[in-house]
Amino acid sequence: MGPSQADLRAFALDVPKAELHVHIEGTLEPELMFELARRNDVALPYRTVDEARAAYRFTDLQSFLDVYYRSCGVLLTESDFYDLGRAYLERAAAQGVRHAEIFFDPQTHTDRGVPLGTVMAGLRRALDDGASLGTSAQLILCFLRHLPEERAQATLSQALAYREDFVGVGLDSSEVGFPPSGFARVFARARAEGLHVVAHAGEEGPPDYIWQALDLLGAERIDHGVRCLEDDGLVRHLAAQQVPLTVCPLSNVRLRVVDSLADHPLGVLLDHGLLASVHSDDPAYFGGYAGDNYADAAAALDLDAAAVARLARNSFTGSFLERAAVQRHLEDVDASLRRLTGPLVGEGGPGEAPGAPGTLRP
Repeated sequence: MGPSQADLRAFALDVPKAELHVHIEGTLEPELMFELARRNDVALPYRTVDEARAAYRFTDLQSFLDVYYRSCGVLLTESDFYDLGRAYLERAAAQGVRHAEIFFDPQTHTDRGVPLGTVMAGLRRALDDGASLGTSAQLILCFLRHLPEERAQATLSQALAYREDFVGVGLDSSEVGFPPSGFARVFARARAEGLHVVAHAGEEGPPDYIWQALDLLGAERIDHGVRCLEDDGLVRHLAAQQVPLTVCPLSNVRLRVVDSLADHPLGVLLDHGLLASVHSDDPAYFGGYAGDNYADAAAALDLDAAAVARLARNSFTGSFLERAAVQRHLEDVDASLRRLTGPLVGEGGPGEAPGAPGTLRP
């Protein structure tokens, strides 16, 4: 007899996992937004927390971004960014996140007159404190694709003064009409600086945007990528190269990429052998953090414990952690699965060699 649905949900919530696709600005819960608005004397378009939550009804990516950028107006001081980062790490750690690679959007803040140093100092201090929660964390600086590449170049120039505080660059914001090809030069410069490269592609944009992110930006990871299934050649390439896809199920439902979780292609991605993993994107707006995404997707798609564990392993394998750290986390995932289901395949008795589930991809 296998684990109960309640046990499986608890496992999905708690299994050790890496969060590779989360925007720190998208973790701004309404309660903290109101607190910071009072602290900084910023007027909000909402009278209450409940009214703010009621406004989180989105028809597409752009309708969400309009609310998202407006809410960022309360973030003004180092303490604001510290409180934001600390609150996210506390919630993430409570849902099994052992490592996070967190996006931040400097242009969203510098365009409002907030110095980049203020942003970096607050987030860096929060991430350092997060170690006491058992969660390591790194920052990935994202360029806003609806702004010209020249603005991204200026942002990178400014950010290189804080080079030790972030490990990579990404591309986010409005996807349709803003292809990755428009940012090839700034990403080439970032790679020359030794930075990792990721990019949002294939959420609302076509499969060609994924190809562009890989071929023109040098992306090591594709954020979202669910529309890859429309291109068989792309699917074969992603599977052969084991390119990580950071999939965000609850986000995809809220932004109408799919009609419901039951319609989500996560299971299909796994069936094709893709290195897909699950993340929260902008959890304050989309109804759940990393563990919630695991648990809700597992229930809607009838994923068993082994599939949930596979998603967790994929998250660590797709991270920018050193190999030794990845291996330790994979062993923790296997141990967690073993506690739920008993010995893994190949672990039939004492002295037998363990099976493959925790091994690294080549």
